Amino acid sequence: MTDFPASDIDDFPLGEASQARLEACVAGCLRRARAHYPDLPAPRVWCDLRGRSAGQAHYGRGGLRFNMTLYSEQPEAFLSEVVPHEMAHWVVHHVFPGRVRPHGVQWQQVMTDIFDRAPNVTHRFDISRASPAPYRYACGCRHHYFTRRRHNNERRGSRYRCRHCGHTLRLEGVVADPDTGRLVEQ
Repeated sequence: MTDFPASDIDDFPLGEASQARLEACVAGCLRRARAHYPDLPAPRVWCDLRGRSAGQAHYGRGGLRFNMTLYSEQPEAFLSEVVPHEMAHWVVHHVFPGRVRPHGVQWQQVMTDIFDRAPNVTHRFDISRASPAPYRYACGCRHHYFTRRRHNNERRGSRYRCRHCGHTLRLEGVVADPDTGRLVEQ
């Protein structure tokens, strides 16, 4: 593992300037990418992403979106993994014309050649605080936790089946504890 991107971001303390630290990391990734592709446009940065996703390259808005809840949980891992991951999407979108697979050969090549990172498709952050799923459903083999949206869809008639056992999921009635964020039985 290289020292990327610490040289660009060590001046920003955690907590009080976390968004500035994130933006500095994006700027560092942009400098690296422009060493290979000088005409690459700079992405705008938003910190408005919620849910399970840590980051998102949003071409329609012209930039990158990041999940600050996940960033605050593990800032060093977030900066060294998620920011290069999303910047690699940005590079591929602007450098390789036409339709390419989101995590295809071009993206993997950018991750390894420009950002010196393993081309991992998913993150391993704890998403319990970022994406609470307070509705517990059961099937024949395990428990499944639904978000409010999925729960409401089920209440309106959508039926969900377990991918493992094939049984229809049924509500067991679990709500989130507001103090700990943990799930407790009703």
